[in-house]
Amino acid sequence: MTAAEVQLVTETEMERVEHWRAEELIRAGFDPGDAVTLAARHDIDLHFAVELIESGCPYETAIEILI
Repeated sequence: MTAAEVQLVTETEMERVEHWRAEELIRAGFDPGDAVTLAARHDIDLHFAVELIESGCPYETAIEILI
């Protein structure tokens, strides 16, 4: 496998992870556009984001806390 092929596999895996994160955020109640933005931010803890919404934190406040 060449270096270019290894990079392609890594990017594809990263895209899969971001897609899964976005799906989980949408399932928790995030707007799809916000979910995609948050999913791409690997410094944002997915579980914390979901817990904010599930614990009743107002949506706008949750976004402000996360970003």
